[in-house]
Amino acid sequence: MANMQLPNQKRATGELRKALFKAKIAFFMAGFFSLFINLLMLVPTLYMLQLYGRVVTSRSEETLYMLTGLVIVLFITLALLEMVRSRILVRIGNKMDKLLSQRVFDALFKLAEKYPGKASSSALSDLTQIRQFMTGNGLFAFFDAPWIPIYIALLFYFHEDYGYFAIFAAIVLVIITIINNYSTKGKLNEANRHNSSAMMFVNTNLRNAEVIHAMGMKDNIRNMWKDKHYSFLRAQSNASASAGVWSNISKITRMMFQSMMLGLGGYLVIHNEVGSGMMIAGSIVMGRALAPLDLMVNTWKQFSSARTAYKRLNALLNDFPKEKEYMELPPPKGELLLEQVVVVPPNGKAPSLRGISMQINKGDIVGIIGPSAAGKSSLARVILGLWPLQNGKVRLDGADISQWDKVALGKYIGYLPQDIELFDGTVSQNIARFNKVDPKSVVKAAQMAGVHDMILRLPDGYDTKIGVGGSTLSGGQRQRIGIARAIYGDPVLVVLDEPNSNLDEIGEAGLIQAINYLKQIKSTVILITHRPNILQVTNKIAVLKNGLLEMYGASSAVLAKLRENASLKSQPKSQKNNPVQTKRPIMSKPTLSKPSS
Repeated sequence: MANMQLPNQKRATGELRKALFKAKIAFFMAGFFSLFINLLMLVPTLYMLQLYGRVVTSRSEETLYMLTGLVIVLFITLALLEMVRSRILVRIGNKMDKLLSQRVFDALFKLAEKYPGKASSSALSDLTQIRQFMTGNGLFAFFDAPWIPIYIALLFYFHEDYGYFAIFAAIVLVIITIINNYSTKGKLNEANRHNSSAMMFVNTNLRNAEVIHAMGMKDNIRNMWKDKHYSFLRAQSNASASAGVWSNISKITRMMFQSMMLGLGGYLVIHNEVGSGMMIAGSIVMGRALAPLDLMVNTWKQFSSARTAYKRLNALLNDFPKEKEYMELPPPKGELLLEQVVVVPPNGKAPSLRGISMQINKGDIVGIIGPSAAGKSSLARVILGLWPLQNGKVRLDGADISQWDKVALGKYIGYLPQDIELFDGTVSQNIARFNKVDPKSVVKAAQMAGVHDMILRLPDGYDTKIGVGGSTLSGGQRQRIGIARAIYGDPVLVVLDEPNSNLDEIGEAGLIQAINYLKQIKSTVILITHRPNILQVTNKIAVLKNGLLEMYGASSAVLAKLRENASLKSQPKSQKNNPVQTKRPIMSKPTLSKPSS
């Protein structure tokens, strides 16, 4: 994520800025309250000056009581304004999260589709980090910083030496802030990269915990993680140590300047240039003028982390912009047309499909066969619009598959991938795809998939909690429930990728029953398999090899041609070269496009 290219940073930056711009009124209100907050910060100084100038000289208790009461009211007002400003910033953070969280969530799923294994929830953590910074004390420094010149002007009003000394002190603290930025920026970025790498490594291996335990790989995996984690700790420690040094230098420097301001005031008092009250007032105003700079230094680590998170979100939203909204199309019928499809898998270099063209009519049951790495699963993914095409078109009912709204189209689609993933919830929720559970539809799908009786034998039947990834079920049980999920709602297009890889005889009988049901309701079925016995339910077969469509036609014709080829390969070389001994008639190769039903 951190290394993503940013070909058009402006577009993503605009999207984030647009979200912040929608909260501009709240920002203006926070700045408006900051005006009165900073004015009220002068109350201690004015109170002290009035005590020295009025109460001490007049020795009037009434004046003392009146001034003290007024100061108490002003301090209560200051506290209320601080609380209101904090609540405004919290609302700004929540509004930004509301505007962006769903976009970030959608972009993460696009990332997972395009780069399998590289997606994680870190982008949502980045959004949280930005929101937390916006609601913390660090942002107050940016609201209060514009008041530094006003406080310095007030010091000039007290005495010009106060003003010049305050400018000198402010310049020193600005230099410390700049040094802190340059000394920690690279180290924080390095720490973030190492942390992302370590977290991604852990997430990836947790999904393969059983293999790691079974093959005794845990210590090796842990050592690899330890190296990544310690690299993160070293980078973070270096960044924190550097930030801590400059933070302490800033704090001590500010305290020193305040004390030196008292010394300067004492010098001016000795020479009768200011009063004794002005001596203390200068130190107080000086502290208030430097406070935003000191706060910036102390919160620079949080600011730098939030800025880095902001850039990462820019990269994510830039690489995966909001999908274009197309006009809603009528419900699909299930007719597919592939036109010269070329696909390069995510993170791959060579095409897995090369110029595939085929027509699949409504109600066709098409078997896809071929050796491993022939491109069968790639074909399933492009039919579903999961992978982008390098060339060609995939059309569903004549419309480019990319023009269909994925959420609206989903209810008409059934899909069973090779790696069956069930989700944390009940069996009925998984079959119903986490829509509102319709008991009749759920039971119907389970019965058509031949899995109803198996579900009833589970501890709580359809209400059985199956855990994350279906961890409480066997591979065969997950696959059979996955088949029920795929045919739930009578979809018009169903793609089954190796649906019988984990099935026993009973499960395979249920699979054939499910496909026959889909055939009855005229659903289009794409059946990817290595087992030839399941091909009896198909009416067409496509043979892939090295990403090319070698054969495509009626099942009987393709199977006959395959048997003939196998027979020729099994004959001795002398018989192959003797045309007199070849009695089997040569069948013409089935058509590669638009075969008849």
